[in-house]
Amino acid sequence: MKQLLGGTIFADIDLSTIKGLDTVTYWGGPSTIGIDTIIRSQGKISEIFLRNAGIPDPIIEAIPSLIGSLRPIDYYTCFISYSTKDEEFVKRLHADLLSMRVRCWFAPEDMKIGDKIRARIDESIRMYDKLLIVLSEYSIASDWVEFEVEAALAKESKEKRTVLFPIRLDDSVMVAVTPWAAHIKRARHIGDFRRWNNHDDYEMALSRLLRDLKAETQ
Repeated sequence: MKQLLGGTIFADIDLSTIKGLDTVTYWGGPSTIGIDTIIRSQGKISEIFLRNAGIPDPIIEAIPSLIGSLRPIDYYTCFISYSTKDEEFVKRLHADLLSMRVRCWFAPEDMKIGDKIRARIDESIRMYDKLLIVLSEYSIASDWVEFEVEAALAKESKEKRTVLFPIRLDDSVMVAVTPWAAHIKRARHIGDFRRWNNHDDYEMALSRLLRDLKAETQ
């Protein structure tokens, strides 16, 4: 059944459990969604619904930060840097981090159609606390990953704090001669996800990563 709305005011109500918001058709003009409703809903409101109601994209994108500012920070936010050839692992890691309420930027899901890729990546690295780099033979050979690492190192130098969080899927970084990868090998402790296809080993590595991403640890 088609749901029609127009000029409706959503004030101080919880929309997080309401089903079918994506199917709402607006008739007679956009609606008003109060900040109290966004807070009561913990930000868990369909982006399609918000956009169709007339909420501008910059405000929709800011909602997670708004909600996050209202509760204690559990984990640093992360930009995930990786090679698309390691996407199977990254999708699994991304889903698990989100389930633990670690806010992540993951290009296939977060990149919008029409985005200028380099500018969008540079902006996201500036916005997020950490760059979580997935090291493998493929990512070490990637110009994009090199660009992202250099941006993270520049942020470290400017802000005088740790930004780069490296994890590895194989031993390539330990024998790498590529300057930026060799620097990471020499200067950083690298999380070990080499046995990520083994459930127990993956869970142990994930637990260590979550421990180190806790905001109160640094």
